[in-house]
Amino acid sequence: MPRQYRLMSADGHLEVPPERWSHRVPEKFRDRAPRTVHLPDGGDAQMIEGQPLLEANFLDLRAGRAEGTWQPFGLKVADAAGTGSAEQRVKEQDEDGLDAEVLFPAMVAGPVFWRNIAHDDPYKAVIRAYNDWLAEEYCAVAPDRLIGLGVMPITNAKDAVAEMEHCKKLGLKGIQLGALPNGQGYPTPEDDRFWAAAIDLDMPVTVHVLFNRTGPRANQPTMKYPKEDPAIMQRLRRPFLEWLCNFGLPPSVSIAQLVLGGVFERYPKLKIFFAETRLGWVPFWLEHMDLWYKRHVGWAEEQLGFKPLKRLPSEYVRENVYFTVQYERVAVEERHHVGVDHIMFATDFPHIENEWPNSRPIIDKLYADVPENEKRKIWADNAVQYFKLNAA
Repeated sequence: MPRQYRLMSADGHLEVPPERWSHRVPEKFRDRAPRTVHLPDGGDAQMIEGQPLLEANFLDLRAGRAEGTWQPFGLKVADAAGTGSAEQRVKEQDEDGLDAEVLFPAMVAGPVFWRNIAHDDPYKAVIRAYNDWLAEEYCAVAPDRLIGLGVMPITNAKDAVAEMEHCKKLGLKGIQLGALPNGQGYPTPEDDRFWAAAIDLDMPVTVHVLFNRTGPRANQPTMKYPKEDPAIMQRLRRPFLEWLCNFGLPPSVSIAQLVLGGVFERYPKLKIFFAETRLGWVPFWLEHMDLWYKRHVGWAEEQLGFKPLKRLPSEYVRENVYFTVQYERVAVEERHHVGVDHIMFATDFPHIENEWPNSRPIIDKLYADVPENEKRKIWADNAVQYFKLNAA
């Protein structure tokens, strides 16, 4: 049944204990899944193989706590907003004046943490268990309000395509890439298999902030160039891509990898939503990126074999990339420098930046001078269109 969406968050998180979904991990791998342990100070932590205990992250469980009352230790997950059942989540949306949320997994205690599982088979089994639970047990309670995103494994493009196809069959409204599809810290031709499949499946693609570059990816380059003479690479102060992100926030590197890697030239129909990026910095970065691209592309072509783009980098970003805006006055003022059609409001509930349950009065004030048609786009319509929701 069609639903009317007036205000929705394009970035919320499921900070649920792993015991909610780990029963779906095949028994032979279940002891490899993350699990909750209770600490002597009364707080919770998660345990996974080969890693120290991960205490409940106070930055991720701030919702509803008064300023100055929350502490960095001793947090019990069950006591926090945003950690309960699907029914509780819908009530929390109502309290904040939301009609729906796009639901990312936990970030600190989520897919990147799970990647510490040493072998791919149990790791992929954990990913599959979470996705199955998300679709069949959690989002099924209110599929028009709980817009879950399937998690892609950080292994290789073949595995990512297989999991995306599975998520499509489950009825999930989109997927979240934790790293580039090939699993490395830089783009490769292998990624094209995933981009093509996403278009064929008509599956919305999201990235939370940026492509993860921890673990084995930490010391990898951001790009591989056709010509990489070791002597020249050693003499360069920084590679080509890094010059273009000189004054951007961390998400700029991931976006530039897609642009300079020619992804949007080869797949102009591909759209990618980068959540929790903030927005105020983006107009300056786009201007800066174009300037520095023009300054550096000549030597990059000659020395590195870089194939020049057919258009300026910012043009691909404005056409193919979407961003979120939270409670940012400057971002609202600069919205036209990015494009109103490519901006989605988000609360980041239940993380530290959210203002639950007071989002509505805050944004009413922030958007007081914004035309109604632009409000509708940012507050709901853009997300409805991107995730193909059944709107009235």
